[in-house]
Amino acid sequence: MSTTHTRPVMGQVVTFAVVGVINTMTYYGLYLLLLTRLPYLAAHILAFVLSMVGSFFLNARFTYRTRPTWRKFLLFPLTNATNFLITTVGVYVIVDVLHAGSRFAPLLASAAAVPVTFVVSRTIMLPRGEGTTA
Repeated sequence: MSTTHTRPVMGQVVTFAVVGVINTMTYYGLYLLLLTRLPYLAAHILAFVLSMVGSFFLNARFTYRTRPTWRKFLLFPLTNATNFLITTVGVYVIVDVLHAGSRFAPLLASAAAVPVTFVVSRTIMLPRGEGTTA
């Protein structure tokens, strides 16, 4: 029996989504705050990095109930890279291949990226065999 207190996968998915919303709101709030003192690009980068750090700790504590480690922390940006890649390809496919409008393309592509980003995040945050509760 594992000594960790993992959550059922569906609970992890829901919490992952909630953390994503919190992360987005944190990013935007920090961006607006930093924008009062920094150029927009510096504000964006700093807000992005700070919100990603927060997302790491929130996901470790609430989504996966696992101890944060330096290894996990250093690998965690791969979740954002995965999200960026999938949403970028998704927007391209929706707009240029399917000839749908560009207005809602990022929202659709982001929704499609969530399951893949969850799997990457879960792989980074949980050792093999941990957190396999159905």
